[in-house]
Amino acid sequence: MTAAPDRLEATLRNDRAILIAALHGIAGLAWVYMIHEARGMERTGVCRCAGLAMSGPDTRPWSPAAVLPLSLMWAEMMVAMMLPSATPMILTFARVNRQRRAQERPFVPTGLFVLGYLVVWSAFSIAAGLGQWALHGTALLSPAMKSNSAILAGVLLICAGIFQWTPWKRACLNHCSSPLNFLLGQWRDGRAGALAMGMKHGAYCAGCCWLLMALLFVAGVMNIVWVAVITLVVLLEKVLARSLWIGHAICVACVAWGVWVLIGARGG
Repeated sequence: MTAAPDRLEATLRNDRAILIAALHGIAGLAWVYMIHEARGMERTGVCRCAGLAMSGPDTRPWSPAAVLPLSLMWAEMMVAMMLPSATPMILTFARVNRQRRAQERPFVPTGLFVLGYLVVWSAFSIAAGLGQWALHGTALLSPAMKSNSAILAGVLLICAGIFQWTPWKRACLNHCSSPLNFLLGQWRDGRAGALAMGMKHGAYCAGCCWLLMALLFVAGVMNIVWVAVITLVVLLEKVLARSLWIGHAICVACVAWGVWVLIGARGG
């Protein structure tokens, strides 16, 4: 009598383990590739995005064709940085799906939800690639993909800090950090529904973190230490969403740093 439930429970545990391994494996590969590219850039002064040399000792404007490899570079970075923090939501979606399947109700592959999430971050990556291309073209970004302008860096830091206090930030973070509440309120049946839910979650996630990602221009887009710090901050924000101190600490740190940078620029 208990054999069937036992088999079901074992299957659920195995599915969860496989999903965790797959998500961590994808994010891990993205990190390995990103570190490889960053080290290559340190040695040669050239960042090869999607096989194309995108940076060097000169500051000549890039051609419009450079937007594609830049966008691919950002997309790979977003997979490395954001997939770990999205894991609780993805696992919760998979669990709800398993329960629906056990009840013989309609369910869809979890991969469609993940795809929707990545579609949004791919769109963000295109915007970031365009932004980087424009900043490089106006000499506001160095060949090392770091801000040449203290004013730009200071303004980005202050804006990122102030954004931590806005209702938009809090609303987006609440959706991102409450997987079950999000799914209960946003559930849509069918494949299109799963894709739409993934995109909606991705939109909340991007809305929560986009200015933190813009801070990559401050210390260097390919600065692995800085990338790791921002990844950790994003993860802590979601895990400790109910603790307001993390948001306040980020706000104070960013604003103070930004003011210091601007004062230094004025003094120089």
